[in-house]
Amino acid sequence: MALWQYLLLFGSVLLGGGLAQALRGREDRMRKDYLPLLLSFSGAYLLGIAAMEMMPTVFRETTYHTGVWLLGGFFVQLLLEGLSQGVEHGHVHAHKQVGYRYGLTVMVGLGLHALLEGLPLGTIAETVTELAGHDHGNLDGNHLLIGIVLHKIPAAFALGLLLRYSGYSKKFMWGCLLVFAGLSPLGAALGEIVSINPIWRNRVLALVIGSFLHISTTILFEADGGREHGISAKKFGVVVLGMLIAYFTAH
Repeated sequence: MALWQYLLLFGSVLLGGGLAQALRGREDRMRKDYLPLLLSFSGAYLLGIAAMEMMPTVFRETTYHTGVWLLGGFFVQLLLEGLSQGVEHGHVHAHKQVGYRYGLTVMVGLGLHALLEGLPLGTIAETVTELAGHDHGNLDGNHLLIGIVLHKIPAAFALGLLLRYSGYSKKFMWGCLLVFAGLSPLGAALGEIVSINPIWRNRVLALVIGSFLHISTTILFEADGGREHGISAKKFGVVVLGMLIAYFTAH
């Protein structure tokens, strides 16, 4: 990965977390009116990239138990969500007057997810070359990078609000944001540095796809505002736009 890609990953978290602090007095409107739309777009884009670029690549080789690893990623994310309190989906479950244990528990779940989603960014070029071949592979690391960045901005915004509403100090909050910002780039660096065989690269990618499927479908199926069922026209349009962009960039 190029330096600008690492900086983009890192900066997206600082942007989202910084907005949570800069919009004091207006953060509730941002969270209710704009955050769901950005989450819906990022979820639709991630789902589109996973279905049209990532899954065709990993399923070209049927001897790697790819489906099992994909389901494993789905359930790993299900477990991590119990620790992160759904911050990946823009949830803000603040707990007033709590110790550092709550904030650190959220960071463990969110941090492991961030590290995991960064891994394929570092291994993606080798995965395409060795599994799909130059003539057949259509997996583009930049498309995945864009999807992760779009997902990280609202997640960091939600994390910043959760920590602030829970009464944590600015020092602790910014420390958490910096750690969160650094974990996906760290995962990407590990993916580049650690030399693993094509079978395990395929499995790691399948694991991450399962995680993305959980996150994106949870975002898309969650209640739209105060509606118990259905989806607003605005949110539906954003979802369609995200999938269309994923489709046209994948072809």
